[in-house]
Amino acid sequence: MPDLPNPKDAAEAALFSECWDAVLSYADLCTAGATAATQLATEAFALGIREVRAAETGGARSNGRRSPRLPVIPLLLTAVRTTAAAWEADGQGQDLDPDLRLWLNSEKAARYTGPPLRRPIALRGLRDLQEADAALLWLSEVESLPRSVVARRLGLDPALVGEELDQVRGLFRDRCHRNHLDTPMDARCRSYARLLDAITRSPAADIPPDLSRHLATCVDCAEAAACLRPQGGGLPAALAGGVIGWGGLAYLERRRRAAEVRLGVGRPEAADGQSGEPKAVIDRARVVRGGLLVAAVMVSLLALATSMMPFGGSDNEAAGSDAPTDSSPVAAPRPSLPSATPTPKSASPSPSATPTKPEGAKHSDPEPQGTSDTTQSSAPDPGTSAPATCKVAYHLDTQWTDGFQATVTVTTAAALDTWRVAWSFRDGQKVGQMWDASVSQNGSRVTATAADYNKAVPAHGKITFGFLGSWQGRNSSPYDFTLNGLDCAKS
Repeated sequence: MPDLPNPKDAAEAALFSECWDAVLSYADLCTAGATAATQLATEAFALGIREVRAAETGGARSNGRRSPRLPVIPLLLTAVRTTAAAWEADGQGQDLDPDLRLWLNSEKAARYTGPPLRRPIALRGLRDLQEADAALLWLSEVESLPRSVVARRLGLDPALVGEELDQVRGLFRDRCHRNHLDTPMDARCRSYARLLDAITRSPAADIPPDLSRHLATCVDCAEAAACLRPQGGGLPAALAGGVIGWGGLAYLERRRRAAEVRLGVGRPEAADGQSGEPKAVIDRARVVRGGLLVAAVMVSLLALATSMMPFGGSDNEAAGSDAPTDSSPVAAPRPSLPSATPTPKSASPSPSATPTKPEGAKHSDPEPQGTSDTTQSSAPDPGTSAPATCKVAYHLDTQWTDGFQATVTVTTAAALDTWRVAWSFRDGQKVGQMWDASVSQNGSRVTATAADYNKAVPAHGKITFGFLGSWQGRNSSPYDFTLNGLDCAKS
């Protein structure tokens, strides 16, 4: 096992005490073994301390003025990424996580070290703040530390931390807005810049459908949206992804879980024979990553557009819940149990062959007033089987700590004058924003109704629409899809 850093003085000892856990947590994500994680963290900590010392010395030589730099923890986390890149360049890549190696050799990594105007807006905005303000923002939003702890670390009045944090969020928004306007953009993004600024200034403002679709496809604008609405719930992810890069959201989730353990909330089960101590503390068990870190930042930034969507009060406190069941998460760092798929209905149903549906789910959807299904065939007679009149494909496009984006594609056998697609969720998911259809939800049952421009569908044509949703605990695939009240088979 590599030796841990040996602080040279009291200042370094204090930094080690406050920051080592964070550095080791990220190094563990970046490597393929505990020994390599400790070695990477040790080298990165030494590199980060040298950068801190150099910045302080440079400031003293320039009449006390210190060049803008990141607070200590994000600076050390950046040093982990830099050290990992050096390992890869020096032929030590076999000790790194395979997905990180792919990222380091892609164009995505260059964004964090390339021209300043091309770097993530969150990174630029944080560097533009005074160091004390930036530290307050990072410790509160990313490290998830209680305000009393933040106040003690930064020497603030605990009673005023909340007020100061609100002021810093406003300053951060202003810096990010300026940086967004300075970023080279194409004509389409430039046309949305003013609208994006106006919408994010009003928490109750509705998102125009065209802007919503643009945010779902443009990484840079989605990132800006999260930074321009600091109270919208997407700021922690914007900071973690924008500053750290690869693995930012996984790190964010780990820090939230660590904060819960420190507060005695959501304490993990104790290891065998070690009752009373969290298993995570005893054996420093590695979190199973699965596919969560593949191009994590670039994918997850699309997800940050959720901070712009009317979710109806999604809360980041749910971040400690279990990961989804049937997809590789973007920001949930542990595996989940497989969920059972409902047994298809048969001509003669029996208790063992009929799935139990969540409360509120129903199979046949009542005809909405004023809607007719003139071209859809009627249901088959009882006791007989007939081919499904439609096929449905549900695709989870991306997912983050408490939200997700999905696409539904339905192929209809018959021509339609109008349509409505319904399904049931198993785990209490809520749909917040939908495009290419209007949405209503009653409990677990969701109904998507055609827009005026896509309600006519030819025989064997496709219906496609997408939505943003929120989840807690699990995010298994929906079931019991119907088209105009008739069953759809899964394709």
